[in-house]
Amino acid sequence: MTVKERIAKLRELMKENGIDAYVVPTSDFHQSEYVGEHFKARKFITGFTGSAGTAVITLDEARLWTDGRYFTQAAKQLEGSGVELMRMAEPGVPTINEYLKSTLVEGNCLGFDGRVVAMGEGQGYEEITKANKATIKYEVDLIDEIWENRPELSKKPAFKLGEEYAGESAASKIERIRKYMKECGATYHTIATIDDICWVLNMRGDDIDFFPLVLSYMVVKMDGVDLYIDETKLNDELKAEFAEIGVAIHPYNDVYADTKKIPAGETILIDPARLNYAIYSNIPEGVAKVEERNPEVLFKAMKNPKEIENMRIAQIKDSVAHVKFMKWVKENVETMEITEMSASEKLDELREEMGNFIRPSFEPISAYADHAAMMHYCSKPETDVRLREGSVYLTDTGAGFWEGTTDITRTFVLGEVSDTIKEHFTLVAMCNLRLANATFLQGCVGMNLDILARKALWERGLDYKCGTGHGVGYLLNIHEAPTSLRWRYRAGDTHKFEEGMILTDEPGVYIEGSHGIRLENELLVCMGEQNEYGQFMYFEPITYIPFDLDGIVPEVMNSDDIKYLNEYHKLVFEKVSPYLNEEETEWLRKYTREI
Repeated sequence: MTVKERIAKLRELMKENGIDAYVVPTSDFHQSEYVGEHFKARKFITGFTGSAGTAVITLDEARLWTDGRYFTQAAKQLEGSGVELMRMAEPGVPTINEYLKSTLVEGNCLGFDGRVVAMGEGQGYEEITKANKATIKYEVDLIDEIWENRPELSKKPAFKLGEEYAGESAASKIERIRKYMKECGATYHTIATIDDICWVLNMRGDDIDFFPLVLSYMVVKMDGVDLYIDETKLNDELKAEFAEIGVAIHPYNDVYADTKKIPAGETILIDPARLNYAIYSNIPEGVAKVEERNPEVLFKAMKNPKEIENMRIAQIKDSVAHVKFMKWVKENVETMEITEMSASEKLDELREEMGNFIRPSFEPISAYADHAAMMHYCSKPETDVRLREGSVYLTDTGAGFWEGTTDITRTFVLGEVSDTIKEHFTLVAMCNLRLANATFLQGCVGMNLDILARKALWERGLDYKCGTGHGVGYLLNIHEAPTSLRWRYRAGDTHKFEEGMILTDEPGVYIEGSHGIRLENELLVCMGEQNEYGQFMYFEPITYIPFDLDGIVPEVMNSDDIKYLNEYHKLVFEKVSPYLNEEETEWLRKYTREI
């Protein structure tokens, strides 16, 4: 079926169910950022394959909201589908709630599958329908009724992440959660976000491509823990440990019925952004609610000493692989056929050689020339092109090692390129290094510092339509709350920088139809000097890969920028050269030389 045919079938079902507008988000039952094949309903109904977006289908309109990372991609994929692209945060573009408020009229019905809509979003829909004298139907998965041969839920096994990697036992983490619950006056804590659950239980799996997570729900009580999961995924080691620490195992979908059985008088701690609307709606009226961010969110974002030690090892491994890869690409681009896809495969081969490599940590972005202008381009057989001299090649990929997760972007200059490309490359390097060298007072958030990564671009009328950086999980989500770097306010993403957090630093320039440049390192948040003005903090770069000097124009930089680049390249050589052979070492010496 074409997208138009699918939407037509959906509208027939909407009419049968008395629904006037139907919301299809990019989500699973756990508000995951990236979802398994079973949950890609928005992709099915619109044809847009990006990782973020929400569709709203009415009886006479179809619209898709997505952010700046995907404007170019979405415009191409929606062409001829009848689905209108809504460019989020652009002038004159209403939000989803604003659109629904202006569209729904008295007597209308708004429909959605409450399992894939976050509690907070559902509450927002409640307010709109109440104000417009409309109604809600949240127990309808209309996409499932028209999706023939829908992929099944994953059956892949889970595995244990030992304390030599996790740095803390599951029992200790559960006790920390119970202490927080007591402070909140809560006796129950329902957790639906699978990265939180996997962190608490030191459990990992393979239910979402690239993300080692396990579909599950968890309820922490003062006298036990209930885990809702497909038990066939658990090996004997995990079952034995769960039994020892008081974790009872229940069928995956029983969480909905069991939520209705919570006794009156209990108090439940829930996170409006991380609990689905269906579970929220099943909480009995006699149960009090404490609505706060899941405590696990901050707990796991602040890496413990063992996690930091391991993450440093993972970064060294990936940096060595990248240096070898950079040398291979630049030396062989004209003498052998290297394509976007084969280049990405080569990088993962080099990662494998480093040992303890589990899998890529997200879908690789391997993009040549104008493809690199699409921030989240993913090369496919039908788009795969050969790398050639005369433009740039951008690789934004990550590795999941047992020692942790990496997220790294480098842009390589291939042969002679235009002065404009070199200027843009230099500006991006300046932006990255200025942020990485920030010293700031404790209490700062991403919006305080984001200007450091944009000032050089803004002064020249340039910008990039995404955030500058995000938290990184330890073999969990590649985008980890609650802290990020961005100039625009985004609710739930503005926690102050805390010691032990690891974030990315990834400014860029994207010129549609020509080129894209992004340089991304990971930064560790560290404590600095404390004096009469307060506690100072700083970032430590823990990614060690050269910024391609073939793209640097020193005349564009000021003295501080040159100093930052030379110091960073000195660090790169010190960290990586011990793992290289003589030829590779000499090559690295050339690409980390002082300018």
